[in-house]
Amino acid sequence: MSTSALPDWQTRPDPRTADEWIARGAEVASVLATDAAARDRAGATPYAEVQLLKDSGLVTLLGPVEHGGAGENWVTAYRVVREVAKADGSIGQLLGYHYLWNWAARLVGTREQWEHVEAEAARNRWFFGGAVNPRDTDVVVTEDGDELVFTGRKSFSTGSKVSDVTVLEGVFEGTDRHVFAIVPSDSAGLTFHDDWDNIGQRLTESGGVTLDGVRTPWSSAAGYVNREFRPRVYNTLNVPTIQLVFVSFYLGIAGGALQTAATYTREKSRSWLHGGHDRAVDEPHVIDTYGDLTAKLWAVEALADAVAVEGQRLHDDPDAVTEQARGAFEVRVAAVKARATDVALEISSRIFEVTGARATTTAEGLDRFWRNVRTHTLHDPVAYKRHEVGRWVLEGTLPEPSGCSAAGG
Repeated sequence: MSTSALPDWQTRPDPRTADEWIARGAEVASVLATDAAARDRAGATPYAEVQLLKDSGLVTLLGPVEHGGAGENWVTAYRVVREVAKADGSIGQLLGYHYLWNWAARLVGTREQWEHVEAEAARNRWFFGGAVNPRDTDVVVTEDGDELVFTGRKSFSTGSKVSDVTVLEGVFEGTDRHVFAIVPSDSAGLTFHDDWDNIGQRLTESGGVTLDGVRTPWSSAAGYVNREFRPRVYNTLNVPTIQLVFVSFYLGIAGGALQTAATYTREKSRSWLHGGHDRAVDEPHVIDTYGDLTAKLWAVEALADAVAVEGQRLHDDPDAVTEQARGAFEVRVAAVKARATDVALEISSRIFEVTGARATTTAEGLDRFWRNVRTHTLHDPVAYKRHEVGRWVLEGTLPEPSGCSAAGG
Protein backbone atom coordinates (compact mmCIF):
# COMPACT_ATOMS: atom_id res chain seq x y z
CA MET A 1 0.00 0.00 0.00
CA SER A 2 1.50 3.30 -1.06
CA THR A 3 1.99 5.76 1.79
CA SER A 4 2.25 8.60 -0.73
CA ALA A 5 -1.50 8.30 -1.29
CA LEU A 6 -2.38 8.80 2.37
CA PRO A 7 -4.52 11.85 3.17
CA ASP A 8 -3.22 14.14 5.90
CA TRP A 9 -5.97 13.37 8.40
CA GLN A 10 -3.96 14.65 11.36
CA THR A 11 -4.26 18.25 10.18
CA ARG A 12 -7.97 18.09 9.41
CA PRO A 13 -10.92 18.14 11.79
CA ASP A 14 -12.62 14.80 12.39
CA PRO A 15 -15.88 14.17 10.56
CA ARG A 16 -18.91 15.31 12.51
CA THR A 17 -21.85 13.81 10.64
CA ALA A 18 -22.79 10.40 9.29
CA ASP A 19 -22.31 11.63 5.72
CA GLU A 20 -18.85 12.92 6.57
CA TRP A 21 -17.87 9.57 8.09
CA ILE A 22 -19.14 7.76 5.01
CA ALA A 23 -17.01 10.14 2.95
CA ARG A 24 -14.05 9.26 5.18
CA GLY A 25 -14.69 5.62 4.34
CA ALA A 26 -14.59 6.52 0.65
CA GLU A 27 -11.24 8.26 1.22
CA VAL A 28 -9.85 5.09 2.78
CA ALA A 29 -11.18 3.15 -0.19
CA SER A 30 -9.38 5.47 -2.61
CA VAL A 31 -6.09 4.66 -0.87
CA LEU A 32 -6.75 0.93 -0.90
CA ALA A 33 -7.77 1.00 -4.56
CA THR A 34 -4.35 2.18 -5.74
CA ASP A 35 -2.83 -1.30 -5.40
CA ALA A 36 -5.73 -3.56 -4.42
CA ALA A 37 -5.07 -6.15 -7.12
CA ALA A 38 -1.37 -6.36 -6.30
CA ARG A 39 -2.02 -6.71 -2.57
CA ASP A 40 -4.56 -9.43 -3.27
CA ARG A 41 -1.97 -11.39 -5.27
CA ALA A 42 0.70 -10.92 -2.60
CA GLY A 43 -1.58 -12.06 0.23
CA ALA A 44 0.60 -10.41 2.88
CA THR A 45 -0.62 -9.84 6.42
CA PRO A 46 -2.48 -6.48 6.30
CA TYR A 47 -0.69 -4.60 9.07
CA ALA A 48 -0.49 -1.40 7.01
CA GLU A 49 -4.14 -1.64 6.01
CA VAL A 50 -5.26 -1.96 9.64
CA GLN A 51 -3.07 1.01 10.55
CA LEU A 52 -4.85 2.94 7.79
CA LEU A 53 -8.19 2.14 9.43
CA LYS A 54 -6.83 3.40 12.74
CA ASP A 55 -5.26 6.58 11.33
CA SER A 56 -8.48 7.44 9.52
CA GLY A 57 -10.48 7.13 12.76
CA LEU A 58 -12.80 4.49 11.31
CA VAL A 59 -12.00 1.97 14.06
CA THR A 60 -13.63 4.21 16.68
CA LEU A 61 -16.76 4.95 14.64
CA LEU A 62 -19.07 3.30 17.19
CA GLY A 63 -17.10 4.49 20.23
CA PRO A 64 -18.34 7.04 22.77
CA VAL A 65 -17.57 10.65 21.89
CA GLU A 66 -16.33 11.46 25.39
CA HIS A 67 -13.52 8.93 24.96
CA GLY A 68 -12.51 9.87 21.41
CA GLY A 69 -15.03 7.89 19.41
CA ALA A 70 -17.39 9.18 16.72
CA GLY A 71 -20.58 8.18 18.54
CA GLU A 72 -22.12 6.89 15.31
CA ASN A 73 -24.59 4.03 15.00
CA TRP A 74 -24.94 0.83 13.01
CA VAL A 75 -26.66 2.56 10.09
CA THR A 76 -23.50 4.58 9.48
CA ALA A 77 -21.19 1.64 10.22
CA TYR A 78 -22.82 -0.51 7.55
CA ARG A 79 -22.42 2.25 4.97
CA VAL A 80 -18.76 2.78 5.91
CA VAL A 81 -18.06 -0.94 5.53
CA ARG A 82 -19.72 -0.82 2.11
CA GLU A 83 -17.50 2.06 1.01
CA VAL A 84 -14.27 0.38 2.13
CA ALA A 85 -15.25 -2.93 0.53
CA LYS A 86 -15.66 -1.25 -2.85
CA ALA A 87 -11.88 -1.08 -3.04
CA ASP A 88 -10.90 -4.13 -1.00
CA GLY A 89 -13.36 -6.77 0.13
CA SER A 90 -10.93 -8.23 2.64
CA ILE A 91 -10.39 -4.94 4.45
CA GLY A 92 -14.12 -4.24 4.33
CA GLN A 93 -14.70 -7.56 6.06
CA LEU A 94 -12.00 -6.88 8.64
CA LEU A 95 -13.55 -3.51 9.46
CA GLY A 96 -17.06 -4.97 9.67
CA TYR A 97 -15.93 -7.78 11.95
CA HIS A 98 -14.04 -5.26 14.07
CA TYR A 99 -17.29 -3.35 14.62
CA LEU A 100 -19.00 -6.62 15.59
CA TRP A 101 -16.37 -7.62 18.13
CA ASN A 102 -16.26 -4.10 19.56
CA TRP A 103 -20.06 -4.30 19.95
CA ALA A 104 -19.93 -7.81 21.49
CA ALA A 105 -19.43 -6.36 24.96
CA ARG A 106 -22.63 -4.33 24.60
CA LEU A 107 -24.46 -7.33 23.11
CA VAL A 108 -23.66 -9.75 25.92
CA GLY A 109 -22.06 -7.82 28.78
CA THR A 110 -23.32 -5.85 31.72
CA ARG A 111 -23.47 -2.06 31.48
CA GLU A 112 -20.33 -1.75 33.60
CA GLN A 113 -18.48 -4.16 31.31
CA TRP A 114 -19.43 -2.63 27.99
CA GLU A 115 -18.89 0.93 29.16
CA HIS A 116 -15.37 -0.03 30.24
CA VAL A 117 -14.57 -1.89 27.01
CA GLU A 118 -15.94 0.82 24.75
CA ALA A 119 -14.06 3.56 26.61
CA GLU A 120 -10.74 1.69 26.48
CA ALA A 121 -11.26 0.74 22.84
CA ALA A 122 -11.95 4.31 21.80
CA ARG A 123 -9.10 5.83 23.82
CA ASN A 124 -6.55 3.32 22.55
CA ARG A 125 -7.96 2.79 19.05
CA TRP A 126 -8.04 -0.95 19.58
CA PHE A 127 -8.55 -3.15 16.58
CA PHE A 128 -10.64 -6.21 17.44
CA GLY A 129 -10.37 -9.80 16.28
CA GLY A 130 -12.47 -12.77 17.27
CA ALA A 131 -12.26 -16.50 17.84
CA VAL A 132 -15.98 -17.23 18.05
CA ASN A 133 -16.78 -19.80 15.38
CA PRO A 134 -20.03 -21.46 16.57
CA ARG A 135 -19.29 -24.60 14.54
CA ASP A 136 -16.29 -25.36 16.75
CA THR A 137 -17.26 -26.57 20.22
CA ASP A 138 -13.90 -27.79 21.38
CA VAL A 139 -12.86 -24.74 23.42
CA VAL A 140 -13.35 -25.68 27.05
CA VAL A 141 -13.41 -23.14 29.87
CA THR A 142 -12.38 -24.07 33.40
CA GLU A 143 -12.16 -22.10 36.63
CA ASP A 144 -8.97 -21.51 38.56
CA GLY A 145 -9.82 -19.33 41.53
CA ASP A 146 -10.65 -15.86 40.24
CA GLU A 147 -9.54 -16.72 36.72
CA LEU A 148 -11.06 -18.45 33.70
CA VAL A 149 -8.86 -20.70 31.56
CA PHE A 150 -9.65 -21.23 27.85
CA THR A 151 -8.23 -24.33 26.16
CA GLY A 152 -8.89 -25.67 22.67
CA ARG A 153 -8.90 -24.60 19.03
CA LYS A 154 -11.03 -22.59 16.64
CA SER A 155 -10.94 -23.11 12.87
CA PHE A 156 -11.30 -19.41 12.13
CA SER A 157 -10.18 -16.26 13.90
CA THR A 158 -10.79 -13.44 11.45
CA GLY A 159 -8.59 -10.43 12.06
CA SER A 160 -7.01 -11.72 15.25
CA LYS A 161 -3.45 -11.78 13.91
CA VAL A 162 -3.62 -8.04 13.19
CA SER A 163 -5.68 -7.16 16.26
CA ASP A 164 -4.97 -5.58 19.61
CA VAL A 165 -7.62 -7.59 21.45
CA THR A 166 -9.48 -10.81 20.66
CA VAL A 167 -12.96 -11.95 21.66
CA LEU A 168 -12.86 -15.54 22.94
CA GLU A 169 -15.77 -17.95 23.25
CA GLY A 170 -15.95 -21.32 24.94
CA VAL A 171 -18.13 -23.66 26.96
CA PHE A 172 -17.72 -24.30 30.68
CA GLU A 173 -16.41 -27.80 31.21
CA GLY A 174 -19.18 -30.34 31.66
CA THR A 175 -21.99 -27.85 30.88
CA ASP A 176 -23.69 -26.18 27.92
CA ARG A 177 -23.03 -22.68 29.28
CA HIS A 178 -21.15 -20.42 26.89
CA VAL A 179 -18.88 -17.62 27.99
CA PHE A 180 -17.34 -14.72 26.09
CA ALA A 181 -14.32 -12.70 27.17
CA ILE A 182 -12.02 -10.12 25.60
CA VAL A 183 -8.27 -10.65 26.02
CA PRO A 184 -5.13 -8.97 24.65
CA SER A 185 -4.17 -10.62 21.37
CA ASP A 186 -0.63 -11.18 22.65
CA SER A 187 -1.88 -13.16 25.67
CA ALA A 188 0.19 -16.16 26.69
CA GLY A 189 -1.19 -19.35 25.18
CA LEU A 190 -2.93 -17.62 22.26
CA THR A 191 -1.43 -18.74 18.93
CA PHE A 192 -2.72 -17.64 15.54
CA HIS A 193 -1.97 -19.90 12.60
CA ASP A 194 -0.99 -18.97 9.04
CA ASP A 195 -3.37 -21.49 7.50
CA TRP A 196 -5.84 -19.24 5.68
CA ASP A 197 -5.26 -20.13 2.01
CA ASN A 198 -8.54 -19.61 0.20
CA ILE A 199 -9.39 -18.31 -3.25
CA GLY A 200 -10.94 -15.11 -1.90
CA GLN A 201 -10.90 -12.68 1.01
CA ARG A 202 -7.19 -13.46 1.15
CA LEU A 203 -6.24 -10.61 3.49
CA THR A 204 -8.74 -11.29 6.26
CA GLU A 205 -6.33 -13.36 8.37
CA SER A 206 -9.10 -15.89 8.93
CA GLY A 207 -6.84 -18.77 9.90
CA GLY A 208 -7.16 -21.02 12.91
CA VAL A 209 -6.21 -20.26 16.49
CA THR A 210 -5.04 -22.43 19.36
CA LEU A 211 -5.88 -21.57 22.97
CA ASP A 212 -3.43 -23.26 25.30
CA GLY A 213 -4.55 -22.28 28.77
CA VAL A 214 -5.38 -18.63 27.99
CA ARG A 215 -6.20 -16.92 31.28
CA THR A 216 -8.48 -14.01 31.98
CA PRO A 217 -10.12 -12.67 35.16
CA TRP A 218 -13.60 -13.95 36.01
CA SER A 219 -14.71 -10.34 35.91
CA SER A 220 -14.15 -10.27 32.15
CA ALA A 221 -16.80 -12.96 31.52
CA ALA A 222 -19.34 -10.96 29.55
CA GLY A 223 -22.79 -10.78 31.08
CA TYR A 224 -21.93 -12.74 34.22
CA VAL A 225 -22.76 -11.32 37.65
CA ASN A 226 -21.59 -13.30 40.66
CA ARG A 227 -20.65 -16.04 38.18
CA GLU A 228 -24.22 -16.33 36.87
CA PHE A 229 -25.19 -15.17 33.38
CA ARG A 230 -27.89 -12.48 33.15
CA PRO A 231 -29.71 -13.09 29.82
CA ARG A 232 -31.63 -10.50 27.81
CA VAL A 233 -33.53 -10.83 24.54
CA TYR A 234 -31.07 -8.26 23.17
CA ASN A 235 -28.33 -10.93 23.47
CA THR A 236 -29.98 -12.73 20.55
CA LEU A 237 -29.48 -9.88 18.06
CA ASN A 238 -26.08 -11.29 17.16
CA VAL A 239 -27.16 -13.15 14.01
CA PRO A 240 -29.15 -10.39 12.24
CA THR A 241 -26.54 -7.76 13.14
CA ILE A 242 -23.73 -9.95 11.82
CA GLN A 243 -25.65 -10.82 8.69
CA LEU A 244 -26.10 -7.13 7.87
CA VAL A 245 -22.33 -6.73 8.08
CA PHE A 246 -22.06 -9.50 5.49
CA VAL A 247 -24.61 -7.71 3.32
CA SER A 248 -22.59 -4.51 3.61
CA PHE A 249 -19.35 -5.88 2.24
CA TYR A 250 -21.13 -8.02 -0.38
CA LEU A 251 -22.76 -4.89 -1.74
CA GLY A 252 -19.50 -2.97 -1.43
CA ILE A 253 -17.64 -5.60 -3.43
CA ALA A 254 -20.39 -5.58 -6.04
CA GLY A 255 -20.29 -1.80 -6.29
CA GLY A 256 -16.52 -1.84 -6.59
CA ALA A 257 -16.70 -4.46 -9.33
CA LEU A 258 -19.13 -2.31 -11.31
CA GLN A 259 -17.05 0.85 -10.87
CA THR A 260 -13.80 -0.87 -11.79
CA ALA A 261 -15.34 -2.58 -14.79
CA ALA A 262 -16.95 0.62 -16.04
CA THR A 263 -13.60 2.41 -15.90
CA TYR A 264 -12.01 -0.44 -17.84
CA THR A 265 -14.79 -0.38 -20.44
CA ARG A 266 -14.44 3.39 -20.93
CA GLU A 267 -10.65 3.38 -21.09
CA LYS A 268 -9.54 0.00 -22.42
CA SER A 269 -12.30 -2.16 -23.89
CA ARG A 270 -12.44 -2.48 -27.65
CA SER A 271 -15.69 -2.68 -29.56
CA TRP A 272 -16.53 -5.90 -31.38
CA LEU A 273 -15.08 -5.72 -34.88
CA HIS A 274 -18.36 -6.80 -36.49
CA GLY A 275 -20.64 -4.74 -34.27
CA GLY A 276 -20.62 -1.52 -36.24
CA HIS A 277 -19.50 0.70 -33.34
CA ASP A 278 -16.20 2.49 -32.87
CA ARG A 279 -16.34 2.48 -29.07
CA ALA A 280 -17.26 -0.25 -26.61
CA VAL A 281 -19.36 2.22 -24.63
CA ASP A 282 -21.68 2.64 -27.65
CA GLU A 283 -22.52 -1.02 -28.04
CA PRO A 284 -26.16 -1.67 -27.09
CA HIS A 285 -25.49 -4.88 -25.15
CA VAL A 286 -22.80 -3.12 -23.09
CA ILE A 287 -25.08 -0.20 -22.25
CA ASP A 288 -27.94 -2.56 -21.39
CA THR A 289 -25.78 -4.75 -19.12
CA TYR A 290 -24.45 -1.84 -17.10
CA GLY A 291 -27.93 -0.41 -16.76
CA ASP A 292 -29.37 -3.76 -15.69
CA LEU A 293 -26.67 -4.49 -13.12
CA THR A 294 -26.73 -0.98 -11.69
CA ALA A 295 -30.51 -1.02 -11.25
CA LYS A 296 -30.31 -4.36 -9.44
CA LEU A 297 -27.55 -3.10 -7.15
CA TRP A 298 -29.39 0.12 -6.32
CA ALA A 299 -32.53 -1.84 -5.42
CA VAL A 300 -30.72 -4.09 -2.94
CA GLU A 301 -28.78 -1.16 -1.48
CA ALA A 302 -32.07 0.62 -0.82
CA LEU A 303 -33.47 -2.46 0.93
CA ALA A 304 -30.27 -2.84 2.97
CA ASP A 305 -30.44 0.79 4.10
CA ALA A 306 -34.08 0.43 5.12
CA VAL A 307 -33.43 -2.77 7.10
CA ALA A 308 -30.46 -1.14 8.82
CA VAL A 309 -32.73 1.66 10.06
CA GLU A 310 -35.21 -0.92 11.35
CA GLY A 311 -32.44 -2.66 13.24
CA GLN A 312 -31.15 0.56 14.74
CA ARG A 313 -34.49 1.07 16.48
CA LEU A 314 -33.79 -2.13 18.40
CA HIS A 315 -30.24 -1.08 19.24
CA ASP A 316 -31.50 2.28 20.50
CA ASP A 317 -33.55 0.65 23.27
CA PRO A 318 -31.95 -2.73 24.10
CA ASP A 319 -34.07 -3.43 27.16
CA ALA A 320 -37.26 -3.09 25.13
CA VAL A 321 -36.36 -5.73 22.52
CA THR A 322 -38.95 -8.51 22.43
CA GLU A 323 -38.74 -11.95 20.86
CA GLN A 324 -41.36 -10.87 18.32
CA ALA A 325 -39.46 -7.74 17.32
CA ARG A 326 -36.20 -9.60 17.09
CA GLY A 327 -37.73 -12.36 14.93
CA ALA A 328 -39.44 -9.91 12.58
CA PHE A 329 -36.13 -8.08 12.12
CA GLU A 330 -34.32 -11.31 11.31
CA VAL A 331 -36.83 -12.11 8.56
CA ARG A 332 -36.09 -8.77 6.95
CA VAL A 333 -32.36 -9.36 7.29
CA ALA A 334 -32.72 -12.81 5.74
CA ALA A 335 -34.44 -11.29 2.73
CA VAL A 336 -31.76 -8.70 2.09
CA LYS A 337 -29.00 -11.27 2.70
CA ALA A 338 -30.46 -13.48 -0.01
CA ARG A 339 -30.78 -10.64 -2.50
CA ALA A 340 -27.33 -9.22 -1.73
CA THR A 341 -25.77 -12.63 -2.30
CA ASP A 342 -27.48 -13.02 -5.66
CA VAL A 343 -26.71 -9.54 -6.96
CA ALA A 344 -23.08 -9.59 -5.81
CA LEU A 345 -22.44 -12.95 -7.50
CA GLU A 346 -24.17 -11.81 -10.68
CA ILE A 347 -22.34 -8.50 -10.95
CA SER A 348 -18.91 -9.89 -10.12
CA SER A 349 -19.38 -12.57 -12.79
CA ARG A 350 -21.09 -10.61 -15.58
CA ILE A 351 -18.65 -7.69 -15.63
CA PHE A 352 -16.44 -9.82 -17.90
CA GLU A 353 -19.18 -9.80 -20.55
CA VAL A 354 -18.72 -6.04 -20.92
CA THR A 355 -14.98 -5.70 -20.39
CA GLY A 356 -13.71 -8.29 -22.83
CA ALA A 357 -11.06 -10.99 -23.04
CA ARG A 358 -8.14 -8.73 -22.23
CA ALA A 359 -9.78 -7.86 -18.89
CA THR A 360 -9.04 -11.37 -17.64
CA THR A 361 -5.32 -10.67 -17.23
CA THR A 362 -3.87 -11.25 -13.80
CA ALA A 363 -2.58 -7.68 -13.70
CA GLU A 364 -6.12 -6.25 -13.96
CA GLY A 365 -7.29 -8.43 -11.07
CA LEU A 366 -10.99 -8.18 -11.93
CA ASP A 367 -11.43 -11.77 -10.84
CA ARG A 368 -10.83 -10.81 -7.20
CA PHE A 369 -14.34 -9.38 -6.89
CA TRP A 370 -15.97 -12.69 -7.80
CA ARG A 371 -13.49 -14.72 -5.73
CA ASN A 372 -14.14 -12.56 -2.69
CA VAL A 373 -17.92 -12.76 -2.95
CA ARG A 374 -17.95 -16.46 -3.79
CA THR A 375 -15.72 -17.29 -0.83
CA HIS A 376 -17.70 -15.51 1.87
CA THR A 377 -21.20 -16.16 0.54
CA LEU A 378 -20.55 -19.84 1.26
CA HIS A 379 -20.38 -18.90 4.94
CA ASP A 380 -23.95 -20.09 5.51
CA PRO A 381 -26.35 -21.49 2.87
CA VAL A 382 -28.44 -18.68 1.44
CA ALA A 383 -31.29 -21.14 0.84
CA TYR A 384 -31.93 -21.15 4.57
CA LYS A 385 -32.36 -17.38 4.48
CA ARG A 386 -34.99 -17.69 1.78
CA HIS A 387 -36.68 -20.40 3.84
CA GLU A 388 -36.91 -18.05 6.82
CA VAL A 389 -38.72 -15.52 4.66
CA GLY A 390 -40.94 -18.17 3.08
CA ARG A 391 -41.96 -19.67 6.44
CA TRP A 392 -42.91 -16.24 7.67
CA VAL A 393 -45.00 -15.53 4.55
CA LEU A 394 -46.81 -18.89 4.58
CA GLU A 395 -47.21 -19.58 8.30
CA GLY A 396 -46.16 -16.48 10.20
CA THR A 397 -43.26 -18.43 11.71
CA LEU A 398 -40.39 -16.33 13.01
CA PRO A 399 -36.78 -17.57 13.14
CA GLU A 400 -35.54 -18.89 16.47
CA PRO A 401 -32.34 -17.39 17.93
CA SER A 402 -29.35 -19.49 17.01
CA GLY A 403 -25.57 -19.40 17.23
CA CYS A 404 -25.42 -20.72 13.69
CA SER A 405 -24.87 -18.12 10.98
CA ALA A 406 -22.87 -16.12 13.48
CA ALA A 407 -19.68 -14.41 12.47
CA GLY A 408 -17.69 -17.61 12.16
CA GLY A 409 -14.60 -16.17 13.76
